[in-house]
Amino acid sequence: MVKAKYQDVLNLGEALNIQNGDVSEENGVLKIKGTANTQYEKNVLWDKIKEIGGENPTDIMANISVADESVFARHTVKSGETLGKIAKQYYGSASKYQAIFKANSDILKNPDVIHPDQELIIPNL
Repeated sequence: MVKAKYQDVLNLGEALNIQNGDVSEENGVLKIKGTANTQYEKNVLWDKIKEIGGENPTDIMANISVADESVFARHTVKSGETLGKIAKQYYGSASKYQAIFKANSDILKNPDVIHPDQELIIPNL
């Protein structure tokens, strides 16, 4: 029953390509574990858990590790995006675009010019 409650979390884990995943249910508690590619993906998974189970859910235990802790995320630019939009997505604030620009100064020469399909590093703040 608790697995059905958190099915959206399991689906998200699959969509995020969580590695070494394991799911079991014991005494009414869903136990999940796996490895997210980045801290951002781990945060997205935790946000979904809290959305379903509340701030401190007692019917789920998640042990999610992060494969690449050197970056917060990696982002492939889509048409129409700006560094400000990307910063808002990952940090909640468009004004933090400078951190993304600095982390990608090897491929970006102007913060107002990015191109679709560029792979950007979203740095840890």
